[in-house]
Amino acid sequence: MKHTFKTSGTCAQFINFELDGDKVKNVVFLGGCNGNLKAISKLIDGQSVDYIEGVLKGNTCGPRSTSCADQLAIAVRKAYEEERAAQ
Repeated sequence: MKHTFKTSGTCAQFINFELDGDKVKNVVFLGGCNGNLKAISKLIDGQSVDYIEGVLKGNTCGPRSTSCADQLAIAVRKAYEEERAAQ
């Protein structure tokens, strides 16, 4: 299922991605550090929600309390829980 997540506290404004069960695919960030976010998207493609959350959650960017990677971890967990609740 396709998801769009509005980020908070980052340069990227939105994250689009797909969930297939607990696997995350086709991550695209709107805004932010283009090269770095493309690399993150490639590295996590096909990984599980648990893996992404374990690796990326809590990462910060400069003085901010979050980062695009942290927002991705939050986004995939939220989408996964919403899909499970809808079943």
